[in-house]
Amino acid sequence: MSFYLIEKNKIMDTIRELYKIGRGPSSSHTMGPAKAAMTVLEKFPNADHFIVELWGSLAATGKGHLTDWIIIETLKPREVEIIWKPNFVHEFHTNGIRFIAFDSNNQELGDWIVFSVGGGTIKGIEEIGEKTVSIQQTYPHRSLEAIMERCKENNKELWEYVEYYEGKEIWNFLRIIYQAMNEAIQRGLTNDGVLPGPLKLKRRAKEMYEKVTSQDDPLFMTNKMFAYALAVSEENGNGGVIVTAPTCGSAGVIPGMLKAMEEAYHLSEEQVLRGLAIGGLIGNLIKHNATISGAEGGCQAEIGSACSMASAMAVYFLWGSIEQIEYAAESGLEHHLGMTCDPVGGFVQIPCIERNAIVSTRSLNTALYCMSTDGSHTISFDEVVQTMLETGRDLCSAYRETSLWGLAKYYEKKILDEKGKKKAQEEFDEVFNQNEESWL
Repeated sequence: MSFYLIEKNKIMDTIRELYKIGRGPSSSHTMGPAKAAMTVLEKFPNADHFIVELWGSLAATGKGHLTDWIIIETLKPREVEIIWKPNFVHEFHTNGIRFIAFDSNNQELGDWIVFSVGGGTIKGIEEIGEKTVSIQQTYPHRSLEAIMERCKENNKELWEYVEYYEGKEIWNFLRIIYQAMNEAIQRGLTNDGVLPGPLKLKRRAKEMYEKVTSQDDPLFMTNKMFAYALAVSEENGNGGVIVTAPTCGSAGVIPGMLKAMEEAYHLSEEQVLRGLAIGGLIGNLIKHNATISGAEGGCQAEIGSACSMASAMAVYFLWGSIEQIEYAAESGLEHHLGMTCDPVGGFVQIPCIERNAIVSTRSLNTALYCMSTDGSHTISFDEVVQTMLETGRDLCSAYRETSLWGLAKYYEKKILDEKGKKKAQEEFDEVFNQNEESWL
């Protein structure tokens, strides 16, 4: 059987649609809506003003995630009226937006419904169910089992599978991605103070990194991972430029693990980029067979996916087999099943930032555990991805990025009154206005 045999109607997008460089704090609530707003301008170039309805999770946590702010900024100088509909959830996806365009005589020009499905990716209502994608930019297999089978039959590694379907130019793309990750780390390590918003969350990355002094310290590598992951996540919480890996909310896990391992194991650029390719393949499988959206699947879909990707990458760096890579990808996701998404106040700060640091080190531990085995195990990666999808659907909606229950519920009255929210919005405005040109 040919290594390049295509399974009909089973294709995946390029990993260029998984790793995206953009501003936080949320890939689904800010990056996606920003992209949607730019697209609607192309659809209605003569529009004078808009009414924009935000549905489901986009309405429930949109204020803290700056959803309304970025839509208004993107559509300027046109007037925009935002209508919040947190209780309306479309059957396709909870992150729905309806743009209604009007001319200068207040006559409706038309409307467009779009969904922000996670990782900064948007899908128009007209695209639902479509599978027509250029084969040069997609993968023909939708399961890791099928991919591994092709690789074994042809004595290929996973990164070679990626290279074939993406083309050799994928390495230049991944080089830019890793550079953006490193730049986010460096910015995060030099900034201190508190993050904008009523939580007044103190930045810890710089302080933690300054304490990393001796390689004789048994926690030397662990503390570096903490510092690097915090640096990226704090930049995200501050609206800085990061890489979705696979989302903004989980953007610190892979850079934290990757940078620390690069330094500790003296990884070459080639090894780093191949690792990112393998991680991207794992993330793509999760994205296309389940979800990477916290609003759809809870935090298991974001932080669990990031741990799965990072764990697989770490096994590759440790010279693990393809079976051990699959085991690490499975284990990294399995042990986050059921994790809820309950950001306090709708801000991507608590518990998101600490969670990135903790899971960054967990990904390496997952890899080390799987490397101590021969790679054989009972539950496959593909099965745990399906389980995650079903678990996300069964989660109470209040635990899927609505800030209604969980941690958010107990801290809402304590620190997030209306005055505090207004002040938080003003602080975020100041941060983003300084960097408006950097928005994608």
